[in-house]
Amino acid sequence: MRRAVRAAARPGPWRRGRLLAAAALLLGLVLLLHARIPNRIGNLGSLVETFLPWFGLLIPVLLAGALWRRSAAAVAALLLPALVWLSLFGGLLGDRSRPGGYLTLGEHNVGAENPDPAGTARDLAASGLDVLALVELTEQARGTYEEALAAAYPYHTVQGTVGLWSRLPLSDTRPVDIKMDYGPLAATKPAEVTMSYTRALAATVNTGRGPVTVYVAHLGSARVNPRAGFWTTHRDRNAQALGEALAAERSERVVLLGDLNGTTDDRAFAGITGHLRPVQDAAGDGFGFSWPAWFPVVRIDQILVRGVTPTSSWVLPATGSDHLPVAARIGW
Repeated sequence: MRRAVRAAARPGPWRRGRLLAAAALLLGLVLLLHARIPNRIGNLGSLVETFLPWFGLLIPVLLAGALWRRSAAAVAALLLPALVWLSLFGGLLGDRSRPGGYLTLGEHNVGAENPDPAGTARDLAASGLDVLALVELTEQARGTYEEALAAAYPYHTVQGTVGLWSRLPLSDTRPVDIKMDYGPLAATKPAEVTMSYTRALAATVNTGRGPVTVYVAHLGSARVNPRAGFWTTHRDRNAQALGEALAAERSERVVLLGDLNGTTDDRAFAGITGHLRPVQDAAGDGFGFSWPAWFPVVRIDQILVRGVTPTSSWVLPATGSDHLPVAARIGW
């Protein structure tokens, strides 16, 4: 009799785990409506979008809790975040590469504090890439890279802290203004001063199948701190300026190689992703995370294209930098 009373008093499977069910629904809404999370408070929306794929890890955690509580309501509620996550990122789980392509390109933030620039250069030269963009070049290490890459890449240009090396001829090389120096006194500074902190360039790579305009960029840093939240002021200004330059670019084939200090899911890059598409999404294997090199959790080193077809995208082995190099093969 007592056992029957206890069984009758025990909440049923649809009444157990209400907090778990609520958490599952909240997770689903965050994934579904991430674009509507406001940035007014600490750039919360951009912060969520930066790490959005990782929210999927909460699904098995909540599922384990639901099974432990034997909560049918929580299990049913988990269908929402599971389906939304799969619609957002399910297509990135497999290998999307295919045969073909004509030109291989790569980008690497070589790291200003890289203890072995010569070794990094040797690794990159051995990668077999046709075009290689390096960012975060220091004045001290620049000569090392130029010397070590000279045999593999007879053509190169360096503008400020970014450079482009190529097996194919380069032309029309120029710095790109991404508003690194901003304010009322910016226009009064001489060119030799502003060139020292140039962090973007453009050049034409002349291939046997026609020219390709290649942009190289290193956008401002993003930081998380208790006062400012997700601080992206300089990066967002750079991204807007770069997006305007890409919108004005009239070349048929355009490639952007760069450390954008953010993921392409971040709304701050709408001006860029509105004109170019990420090669990793189209032809990569998995998410292609590139930072930090010792345990990559985000892809902030990007290759984006317009007017060409990406056939493969991959991450190269670690060097002495805190970033991993990224590479892609394209055709047209």
